[in-house]
Amino acid sequence: QVQLVESGGGYVQAGGSLRLSCVASNRGFINFHMGWFRQVPGKAREFVVAISASGSRTYYADFVKGRFTGSRDNAKNMVLLQMNSLKPEDTAVYYCVQMKGPWGSQREADFGSWGQGTQVTVSS
Repeated sequence: QVQLVESGGGYVQAGGSLRLSCVASNRGFINFHMGWFRQVPGKAREFVVAISASGSRTYYADFVKGRFTGSRDNAKNMVLLQMNSLKPEDTAVYYCVQMKGPWGSQREADFGSWGQGTQVTVSS
């Protein structure tokens, strides 16, 4: 099973940008679609973006379209999330995940291998 380690979170003012990274522990990673979720304390995890195994296709949650970009660098075993025009409501712990269900899903149950997450805090 792949282990995923996220980094790049931090504190930023509204309108700012952050770039999150996720490193996978083994090369099996390149055979799987990947994604990002986020979670606010007391709330359910919510889907952010999915990235195909090749990196050529993506789909996003409506609330991040046009602001966030998901990508991957398979040569480096990495998944990336570029976040621009951040809003206070984007404050959450962000998780890198492996897709285990069908392409197009946004269901938490269709993703796994959750990392420890990285905290993003956006001030107003």
